[in-house]
Amino acid sequence: MNKMSPKVKKVTILKDYKLLLKFENNENKVFDVTPYLEYEVFKPLVSLDEFKKIYVDFGTVCWKCGADLSRDTLYLKSYENDKTIQM
Repeated sequence: MNKMSPKVKKVTILKDYKLLLKFENNENKVFDVTPYLEYEVFKPLVSLDEFKKIYVDFGTVCWKCGADLSRDTLYLKSYENDKTIQM
């Protein structure tokens, strides 16, 4: 049986296009959006004003410009929260 990654409950913007994610299993992890900014759908997010228009919808992260990332991508490609990373 294929188990889905946990849903995102909360997102906080950190410095350098990083996100602090709180998952439904109470894990806190950091996800770096930088590698995705080269793709067309994510290019509007280079503007910090656009990057800040972020929200959680159906357990994943979305932006007002239409960009989003899957739960699996967010969970599997994020790493443990380093308390020194801040906005």
